[in-house]
Amino acid sequence: VEVGDVIYIEANSGAVKRQGRSDAYATEFDLEAEEYVPLPKGDVHKKKDVIQDVTLHDLDVANARPQGGQDILSMMGQLMKPRKTEITDKLRKEINKVVNKYIDQGIAELVPGVLFIDEVHMLDIECFTYLHRALESSIAPIVIFATNRGRCTVRGTEDVVSPHGIPLDLLDRLMIVRTLPYSQEEMVQILRIRAQTEGIEIDEESLQSLGEIGTHTTLRYAAQLLSPSSLLAKVNGRSSIRKEDVKEISDLFHDAKSSAKILAEHNDKYMQ
Repeated sequence: VEVGDVIYIEANSGAVKRQGRSDAYATEFDLEAEEYVPLPKGDVHKKKDVIQDVTLHDLDVANARPQGGQDILSMMGQLMKPRKTEITDKLRKEINKVVNKYIDQGIAELVPGVLFIDEVHMLDIECFTYLHRALESSIAPIVIFATNRGRCTVRGTEDVVSPHGIPLDLLDRLMIVRTLPYSQEEMVQILRIRAQTEGIEIDEESLQSLGEIGTHTTLRYAAQLLSPSSLLAKVNGRSSIRKEDVKEISDLFHDAKSSAKILAEHNDKYMQ
């Protein structure tokens, strides 16, 4: 901070914040990387509303690892004795009490978020137990689970078989979204968007061929054929993918089902 800077002082903490340099000094140098702000007119700013977005986890971490004061003794204490306090249930409950108090007083506003957990079948029984209890909280976010499993054993157990690998008591609290396999027309549309995103030129006949491949295999496999097909077209001196490029690449690279079928048919030729 030097002469010509525009600053403000936070009354609570006493911290000095620099807003920028006064525009009266804008012509002081020919080349300048400073941000110039107008000089405040009238009375000195006495009040400022600060709105800060924080998560409950941010509050948990901040209270689990307190930083202390800004004086030299506090800083030396932090260096000499670093605290490694874990986030306990007791700490979470205390934070929740403070947050609820702020909400009741109108100081804070709770904005529920969305928690997306992919491959939820990989969680064990202890994680599901914790989630089951956390979902009953009044400040719980919207939770979305995603999985591609049918009936399988819940991780952490030996003989508990449940749909999607989720315990039945938790599954009873969920609303299951009904999904259907993509049709060939939908796959063609998705592949067209994917090609445009990657900057790949492809004609309509090749897109239909990829869509047909996707219906017999998977959409992911069909999308993965785009890049090598584009490279093959460029090797042959063309900028756009043709149907024969897709055919040659699909013959060269197998999908998971075709590879498993080959392994089953020629099992005796591979090491056990």
